[in-house]
Amino acid sequence: MGRKLVRCTVFFVIEIATRKVFFAPIKLQPDGAYMKQVARILTDSEDGFLQGKRYLIHDRDPLYRTDGFHEILKSIGVKPVRLPARSPDLNCYAERYVKSVKSECLDHLILSSVEQLEYVLEQYCEYYHHERIHQSLGRIIEPKHTIEETAEIICIERLGGLLKSYHRLAA
Repeated sequence: MGRKLVRCTVFFVIEIATRKVFFAPIKLQPDGAYMKQVARILTDSEDGFLQGKRYLIHDRDPLYRTDGFHEILKSIGVKPVRLPARSPDLNCYAERYVKSVKSECLDHLILSSVEQLEYVLEQYCEYYHHERIHQSLGRIIEPKHTIEETAEIICIERLGGLLKSYHRLAA
């Protein structure tokens, strides 16, 4: 067969106030050109995730120091903030998100392609944004539709039932 185990780099950004998450396209061996492309996607003038944001907190990965990454962020007024070495507590929201996506989803699956990983992360994001309750945000979820309090309760399953949530039907 010739197939081997590969490690994918998944680049994501999380907005702390709302816990919204954005995933950049997945690349097997990221480099400086990839990081510049990610910065362009994040700072796109129409729908870039970092539009209107002031800071981007990131770890000490050498990919963030590639030519152009910080300059592209600074061009729209986003200040990159590099965390001190060995200090995961200073980026606790991102660390918790990684733990959640791994324990609730990825640890239960065997994926055989980058496309499968992208699909799984897309489904998890839908669940995370619209169906999963966030205790630290006052148990707020962002439903996609209006809800009638007397409507029937249904189960929403994602990834073959791995992710489940229960909601009332739309009005």
